[in-house]
Amino acid sequence: MAKKKGGIGIGIALYIGIRLIIKHRLDVCVTMKKKRNRVTEKVKKNSEKEEESPATEMQQQPLLDLQALPEGCIAHVISLTSPPDACRLSSLSKAIRSAAESDAVWEKFIPRETHEILSQSNSSLSSFPPKSKKELYMALCDTPILIDEGYTSFSLDKWSGKKCYMIAAKRLRIAWGDTRRYWRWKSLTQSRFKEVAELRIVCWLEIRGRIETSMLSPSTTYKAYLVYKLTESTERGWACEPVVVTVGARAYGFDYECPGLKEITAGIKHTAFLGPKGKYKHSLQGTGEAKFPNERRADGWLEMELGEYHCQGDEDGELEMICCEIETGMGKGGLIVQGIEIRPKRN
Repeated sequence: MAKKKGGIGIGIALYIGIRLIIKHRLDVCVTMKKKRNRVTEKVKKNSEKEEESPATEMQQQPLLDLQALPEGCIAHVISLTSPPDACRLSSLSKAIRSAAESDAVWEKFIPRETHEILSQSNSSLSSFPPKSKKELYMALCDTPILIDEGYTSFSLDKWSGKKCYMIAAKRLRIAWGDTRRYWRWKSLTQSRFKEVAELRIVCWLEIRGRIETSMLSPSTTYKAYLVYKLTESTERGWACEPVVVTVGARAYGFDYECPGLKEITAGIKHTAFLGPKGKYKHSLQGTGEAKFPNERRADGWLEMELGEYHCQGDEDGELEMICCEIETGMGKGGLIVQGIEIRPKRN
């Protein structure tokens, strides 16, 4: 979040909140206006001198001390900002810190469905909840919890409090994923899920996922990412052969076979390289069309952006996410899939 934008958000919220809290000062403004009108009716010869008196009197009015307001009022104002703003405001004074760190503020930043989601998890957060709402918020930002029988993770975006999910490879549609000749399932300590999928060899690569749009935060633009690793022996191949990536809204309960993958991806260019950028020459290098993975994830995995979707909040459907390569007929291997992550887009 840009510092300038955050500052503007604080200013607007504080202005609105303070105006609500100090309505009684409107009477003072009315009184001063009447005085100003009386001054203008006095002798014009002394008008310039006397017209200064209302301004002087206005300046002598006591300034509002935000810290003198009740903590509940300050908390209400801060709750109209954002989590980063609340953290910044807490450094201003002890009184403001007490309000900025209160449950009244951080309860507003946590999605209403969070407590229901926690009840579906075996996480320690549900058994031993944090002492404060701020601690709960930070825990959900830093440590995703497992839901859906351990096949989906849930967390919050630290900057906005919006909901984030990752769908485990076991919940994805992976063509021939259950055929050991092509894929094998194994455990990795670096994965948040019990198993990951490792590609041995296929000519038809098809990885597809789905999530109900009702699970997402409303009025939010999301991006979907394939989260994966590459074995060293196959890194070069993935850096040279592009794949197709796309996302799209589908009807609730849609059938993967109708329409088929070829029909869905017809006309979409192969522009996504799963291999690291900069190590090898690419056929699309310099065209501006090529997409490369993000290599800076904190957990050490790679991620390839599949696309973005704006959730209005009133949709009754599902979001489909696709990564595939089904045209060249060339063998592919060494891809280790943890899952597909869906999180808010950051400006």
